Amino acid sequence: MAGDTGNTLKTRYVPIERISFIDMKEMYGLYEKYYQNVSLEVFVKDMSEKSGVFMVRRTLDQQVVGFSTLKTVPMNIRGRAATGVFSGDTILEKQYWGDRSLQTAFLRWMVREKMKRPTRMLVWLLISKGYKTYLLLANNFKRYYPHPDGEHQDLAEYVDHYCERLYSGSYCSERKLLDFGENYSALKGAVAPISQDMRDGNVKIRFFEERNPTWERGTELPCVGVFDRGTVQAYLAKLWRKRPRRLRLAVRPAAYE
Repeated sequence: MAGDTGNTLKTRYVPIERISFIDMKEMYGLYEKYYQNVSLEVFVKDMSEKSGVFMVRRTLDQQVVGFSTLKTVPMNIRGRAATGVFSGDTILEKQYWGDRSLQTAFLRWMVREKMKRPTRMLVWLLISKGYKTYLLLANNFKRYYPHPDGEHQDLAEYVDHYCERLYSGSYCSERKLLDFGENYSALKGAVAPISQDMRDGNVKIRFFEERNPTWERGTELPCVGVFDRGTVQAYLAKLWRKRPRRLRLAVRPAAYE
């Protein structure tokens, strides 16, 4: 996609009250394309309960090719106030998988949110019915739960807190899974299957399936990640490593002036 402005993407955050009917139809078209057991009525109802949406558009024609819903959730764990940022459905057209426009826009939004209350804990809350969503957390956060190595068990309380608050009738605290029943929307089988090679080659994908063995039916794995300076630094370092080597060498001397 480099150099082809027709295929570049731009993401911006839109408050829910500014989402137009046309936007809603385009988003539902994507949702229906990648999920089964869906309905426009449920989609609109779920959307109305969110704070806003990250809209991903193709710059060539402004077509919506992805979106991610967001809701802020005040939290208090053992007397410590925190702000939870809950991500709902996240969809990106398959041809753009790997594009970082959405991730970069989300990072910027989180940085601004953190700057509003620097001393308050800021956590990302998400539920994952597919491994790709889980990897967004596991590959970009230093402190997150559930963790393949069993780390950060203290964050389990945050999972219990928001799941019991938002989904009390569907949450199993023992299995740490959300089960919305047989008619709940699920990824279509061919969208993001897990092969044996993927299980063998990626411990995080294998762990996701072990924790959510019924993901194909639509059960959700609730997760939490702590957004702090380490998260931002790790993400920026990853972007730096992905830059072409000639660009990294061109700017390196400036770092030592």
